[in-house]
Amino acid sequence: MKYNKTIKLKNGAECRLRNGDEKDGTALLEIFNLTHEQTDFLLSYPDENSFNAEQEAEFLKEKTESPDEIEIIAELDGKIVASAGIGALGKKYKVKHRAEFGISVDKSYWGLGIGRALTEACIECAKAAGYTQLELDVVAENKNAISLYESVGFVEYGRNPRGFCSRFTGWQELVLMRLELE
Repeated sequence: MKYNKTIKLKNGAECRLRNGDEKDGTALLEIFNLTHEQTDFLLSYPDENSFNAEQEAEFLKEKTESPDEIEIIAELDGKIVASAGIGALGKKYKVKHRAEFGISVDKSYWGLGIGRALTEACIECAKAAGYTQLELDVVAENKNAISLYESVGFVEYGRNPRGFCSRFTGWQELVLMRLELE
């Protein structure tokens, strides 16, 4: 899937949202590790990342060539500051209508509108790919993210009280959310 759009942030700066490509492998790996170090709301810790720069580059190439999956990066002044993507839940008939959404933004850039822009871009791409449902899991304590997701139409459909086991706080409840795209 292809995506390329320039947006204006809340601070007036321009931010480019585009496909990550092979040349972005190292930079995306760095931002992935940074964002996963900055918050305890994401799925993994930096030391659990098993990708190297070459594997990250291959991942980006596959997503760009995919007709129904994408990884979008947010680039500000030539620097990758965030990424978000959609991935198929599966290819079997019973689940091929569903995609999952994930996002991470460098904490230094929170509150500028990058998260909203990436979320909206992924919704647009999910619709274009023919999905009828987009899904995500979010830590219940992450009120800002939940507010964003609700504002674009996601609704809660369940909770998992032991969804994550944090190294720092113990159990983290996950809010399961979905967005109907039809």
